[in-house]
Amino acid sequence: MRRNDAFRTALAGLLAMAAAIGIGRFVYTPIVPAMIVALGLSRSAAGLIASANFVGYLLGALVAAWPNLPGSRRAWLFGSLAVSGLTTAGMGLVHTMGAFVLLRFAGGSASAVVLVLASAIVLEHLAQARRAALSSLHFAGVGCGIVASAALVAGLQVGGQDWSSLWEASGIVSIGATAAVAVLLPQSVRLTRRTVQQGSWRADPALIRLAVAYGLFGFGYVITATFLALIVRTTPSIGGLELVIWVVFGLAAAPSVAMWAWIASRLGTIATFALACVVEACGVLASVAWPGEAGAFLSAILVGATFMGLTALGLVRARALAAGDPRRVLALMTSAFGLGQIVGPSFAGLLSDRFGSFAIPSTAAIVALLVAAGLVCLSPETAADSRAVPR
Repeated sequence: MRRNDAFRTALAGLLAMAAAIGIGRFVYTPIVPAMIVALGLSRSAAGLIASANFVGYLLGALVAAWPNLPGSRRAWLFGSLAVSGLTTAGMGLVHTMGAFVLLRFAGGSASAVVLVLASAIVLEHLAQARRAALSSLHFAGVGCGIVASAALVAGLQVGGQDWSSLWEASGIVSIGATAAVAVLLPQSVRLTRRTVQQGSWRADPALIRLAVAYGLFGFGYVITATFLALIVRTTPSIGGLELVIWVVFGLAAAPSVAMWAWIASRLGTIATFALACVVEACGVLASVAWPGEAGAFLSAILVGATFMGLTALGLVRARALAAGDPRRVLALMTSAFGLGQIVGPSFAGLLSDRFGSFAIPSTAAIVALLVAAGLVCLSPETAADSRAVPR
């Protein structure tokens, strides 16, 4: 692969992640406060809509892992990107709970397929081109998508647009990013069937512990990531800062993979994963224990700067532990992550409706993150793990 093709591949990965995850998954967070006000949604209903997205996310991960997935992987990637954009725009065209749940379910399925296939395609070909450092550009797409969608939502709200217009505009931007991915991703870049079929899949105890830790991480981050804007909006002293806080969240996420990869190259993947879990737990704590501007900004920075770093570190560690088909390992981790995400929003919404705050579910999230840190520390680090970290 030519060096220019490697950069184009990484840039295409950035845009794919921005469209399907940064916008398709995370744009719900800055829009949900407006939906709650306009539609009279309860927090438990808002949590259910978010959980539907993650149920779809789990299904999409399993589909992406299917060894006999028909057709080309590129076609699945672009089809899933299109579904993500269309379901995002479609959220602005419906007004019933059932329709919201169905659209978020479909969008979640599409986003997981994009995550698994785009990551497998991009990381494999960057490794072949000996440009593994560009993988940080690929993962930076999530933060870039969060920033772009937050800026879009803020601009439209300043212009007096309602919640439905926010969804429609976000979907249009996502579809535009999909078109750019189609132009940028070189035709020579594809996940070959030879790569998919060769090798055996080995699930040793260390990989199982890692998958459980990854699921706890999914539960631990998702409550703050889903409801941070609502937490800020319902705190009287900072009620107008929710979109600013969310932009900070995205800005912290964009360079986070490169930062945590640099730390992992010195401390090792396991120690760095555990450290990032502890830092993220501090960010979750700040969102509810320090109700003010400083606490909100600190939470956005700490959670934003860790969730994608933890995502990448977990995938890197899993690939080091298991031989063979990279999609199956990525899908195992994504499935565990998805289970944690499914439980988190509904759990948080129900308890918040009952007790009037997110303090109790956030405490559970903190415990989950600390347990995840302890689980990964039970496995010894190998030299192969450290070499696998993208630099």
